[in-house]
Amino acid sequence: MTTIQFTINCHAETIEAPPMKRLLDVLREDLHLTGAKEGCGEGECGACAVLINGDLVNSCLIPVLQAEGAEITTIEGLAIDEKLHPIQQCFLEEGGAQCGICTPGMILATHHLLEKHPQPTLLQIQEGLNGNLCRCTGYMRIFNAVQQSALVGAEK
Repeated sequence: MTTIQFTINCHAETIEAPPMKRLLDVLREDLHLTGAKEGCGEGECGACAVLINGDLVNSCLIPVLQAEGAEITTIEGLAIDEKLHPIQQCFLEEGGAQCGICTPGMILATHHLLEKHPQPTLLQIQEGLNGNLCRCTGYMRIFNAVQQSALVGAEK
């Protein structure tokens, strides 16, 4: 067991965990932040995506030891005073979520994309969401939600 300190969703956290335990498992089992989902366990689907120091990563591939000193944002950390983040609101309004497995990763990927490209083209949206798989929506509603998010300036 190793003591690991990081900031998660703006709160300092200290945990005891095996150093190679996946960050995904720490989030879900130890911290009870269940927004990140186990999709493939291989870093291919994006269902477990989180932001670490502003970078979009698949938490199923990250040993928790690599999170030492990091600033982590999960889907739970996007809401503002228990109000949906504008990106979350756009996904809701545009029907960009169906079963919900991919939705947290899609929303965090959108946030990451809009930080880099506040007014993305369709190609930039497709590339920005490239690591996130959805088996329900056919992507057009998701792309519409991203475009709507850009219109309302949701990266702020």
